[in-house]
Amino acid sequence: MTASTLIWGVLFGSIGVAYMMYGKRRKRNGAFYAGLGLLVYPYLISGTWLVPLVGIGLVLVPYFYRD
Repeated sequence: MTASTLIWGVLFGSIGVAYMMYGKRRKRNGAFYAGLGLLVYPYLISGTWLVPLVGIGLVLVPYFYRD
């Protein structure tokens, strides 16, 4: 794990916490599960360029999937 993947993981993890809180309060499954994915995926993916790409994809999920 490099420093850049660690920084990206922290950034997307904090966005994931906000998405989970929002999804739980508003009962929006798309935002909740996107937040959960944002919290977990940096542990599963180790590619330097793959981490931000997957993170951006997960951040966009609630905009395209509305409950």
